[in-house]
Amino acid sequence: MLRDYQLELKNKIYAAWHGGARNVMATMATGGGKSVVIGSILQDFNCPSVVMAHRSELVSQLALTLNRENVPHGVIAPKKIIQQIIALEVDTHGRSFYSARAPIRVASAHTLARRDAKDRWYSQVALAVVDEGHHVIKESVWDRAMQLFPSARGLLKTAHAVRADGAGLGRDADGVVDALVVGPWGRDLIDRGYLCDFTVKVPPTDIDISEVEVGPSGEFVYEQLRAKIHASRAIVGSIVKQYLKFAEGKLGLTFAVDIEEANKIRAEYLNHDVPAEIITADTPIPVRAAIMRRFRARQLLQLVSVDVLSEGVDVPAVEVVSLGRPTMSWQLYCQQVGRALRPMIEDTLSLPDGGGIVNVWRKWDQLTDEQRRRTISLSGKPRALIIDHVDNVRRHYLSGRGMFDSPQTYTLERRERKSKKPSDVIPQRACLNEDCFQMYDAYLLACPYCGTPKPAPGRRATPDQVEGDLLELDVSALRALAGELARVDGVAYAPKEASAVAIASLKKNHLMRQIGQSTLRPMIALWAGWKKQSGLHDREIQRLFWHTFGVDVMTAQTLGSKDAIELEARIEKQLGDANVVAA
Repeated sequence: MLRDYQLELKNKIYAAWHGGARNVMATMATGGGKSVVIGSILQDFNCPSVVMAHRSELVSQLALTLNRENVPHGVIAPKKIIQQIIALEVDTHGRSFYSARAPIRVASAHTLARRDAKDRWYSQVALAVVDEGHHVIKESVWDRAMQLFPSARGLLKTAHAVRADGAGLGRDADGVVDALVVGPWGRDLIDRGYLCDFTVKVPPTDIDISEVEVGPSGEFVYEQLRAKIHASRAIVGSIVKQYLKFAEGKLGLTFAVDIEEANKIRAEYLNHDVPAEIITADTPIPVRAAIMRRFRARQLLQLVSVDVLSEGVDVPAVEVVSLGRPTMSWQLYCQQVGRALRPMIEDTLSLPDGGGIVNVWRKWDQLTDEQRRRTISLSGKPRALIIDHVDNVRRHYLSGRGMFDSPQTYTLERRERKSKKPSDVIPQRACLNEDCFQMYDAYLLACPYCGTPKPAPGRRATPDQVEGDLLELDVSALRALAGELARVDGVAYAPKEASAVAIASLKKNHLMRQIGQSTLRPMIALWAGWKKQSGLHDREIQRLFWHTFGVDVMTAQTLGSKDAIELEARIEKQLGDANVVAA
């Protein structure tokens, strides 16, 4: 039975088809149950359908997903692979719903693109589902595979309708999508108790990838990235050290940049008596099944992956994700951290409101949001843990997307790749306390989680070096700012040798500057009062102003007429968006 938000997404998909769209892209946060929705739609169609994986090694995962939903399915693959998939389904779910005659077939896009569509089944297929549908752009292998099914409606599912290269997924751009439907964001599902909340740790790193180029795909140039990771003297040890410190004994996934690095990390885990295995795209299905069986039984505590576990894996028991692979891809980053957000609820548990001992997971959808959240808080995984060793969390936060559970704005059109952070994004700082390492807004004077003060600035000669905190500014620099402020507030000064015309122009500009400041300064005061009321310290208000508007509060009061008017408009907009008005 579909949850209410899953049913809503399903209805949106049908509405888009009925509205004339042939190919619909459906998005929902990782862990929200997109596969459950797809399984329901496949059963509704009850006719020849195909479910495509974008990589061959994910065919078994898609088959396993359909098997979990009790959907009969065939597999287009070599006979040996089919036998292995059947064994995997039996091993995981106790039975297999594989049927060579089933109208629904699972295959990789690469396998389909190489086949000759002479079989009647291709023309009969009424629904073509593409897993990780953001890969489908015109003339790609996935597009060629979809073209084998001329009568089919398309359903492209993905966690995020965005590509790192900025290509547009719409038919009028670079893709094939006619309509986009959006499900709930990660934060929505966390607030409703369908996903776990999380804690992020950001230990210090010796990796500097500032000079690593970003290629046409929108991702870091792989060879340059590998070289930087391999040059690190600390990351392998840090990954294991921080796991032992913050999550010892918990089930974890670690994402590595390549197999060489994965082997180093696994060896380090084993050296510290943490049972670990590696899973890559080349891991055979029977070996992978055995590894996952041991992982679910907690005989293994760490799976080290080279990207492959970022997609198509549902392991609710994962408690911690360690990021050791820098990425510019929002999609990949969210998929990796999303592996830890599924709740880990015991079969039987006493309800927190005195409702007695019940099979709570089977009744999960009948609980209230508050009951689900409270039950998660009492479970074996009250919060997921993300340990970011490569600064992925801050990198994507500064891009303007926020945290991985934040609402997003999508478009099917092409978009420019951003090279700078949006001006309204507040930077994050990682606490330097070895027992904390949590991220917090850079304008705060101390870590809100442990109270550790922010690090002192290395230089104090300019407002940007102290992040707008005028109390930390060098005395001589502060006096210079005060002198400029007094000059703005005083009478216009004109050199004796200046002409009458020049003097008149100077006086006019000075007057206009004062007029601009006469309206800007009250707006600054209103904004500061608003932040003061929210509990911020005066120094934090100064720092927040600098991070928000790119200028310190003292320099702002010396701006010329044009700049003052522009800053006033920006402040007024932020106040208006927050419904803040002068008393």
